[in-house]
Amino acid sequence: MNLPTSGRRRRGEDLEIAILAAAWDQLVQRGYGNFTIDAVAEAAGTSRSVLYRRWTDREALITATLNYGLQRDRPPIPDTGTLRSDMLELLRLANASRAQLVPLVSVLMGAYFSETGISFADLRRQMIGEGGLTGLDEILDRAVARGEVDAARLTGRVRTVAFDLFRHDLLMTFKPLSGEDIEAIVDEVFLPLVGLAPST
Repeated sequence: MNLPTSGRRRRGEDLEIAILAAAWDQLVQRGYGNFTIDAVAEAAGTSRSVLYRRWTDREALITATLNYGLQRDRPPIPDTGTLRSDMLELLRLANASRAQLVPLVSVLMGAYFSETGISFADLRRQMIGEGGLTGLDEILDRAVARGEVDAARLTGRVRTVAFDLFRHDLLMTFKPLSGEDIEAIVDEVFLPLVGLAPST
């Protein structure tokens, strides 16, 4: 399906976003094995040469497409005033907006890793960039600034444990987590690790 061009020639970032949106739709609808430069060019209403000027080959386009798809429609970063409420809200937003992507992405990443050797962790590092901050980092850094938690307790593993468990449950069940599951991750695992009581 061709994307509308709004009666004008698309250039620069507008064109690139249109191509990546079409590429993401192709990846989701047709699967990794059927993902081709030709199909993306047709879906985006442009030419192969336009794509090759931006991405050297299929692998580069797929990497850019995965980056685009995984970052698209990111939920807003909560700022409720407490770490517990921020963590609960962040997980609830992720549960609502991302849970349906997990089965798809797990299949895509399996094929992608087999072909390229690039893991989800590698892709995530590319998306964030060296020293880049995630929404989770912002929430944790705000909690430190408010004096809620000691920064020394926020080791690399502790910082990510709530989302590690969240992703694990999604991958194990291919279903959104229940509200009780999300509260258990925060109250029974995360908060004790950072030295807070569940009611904090």
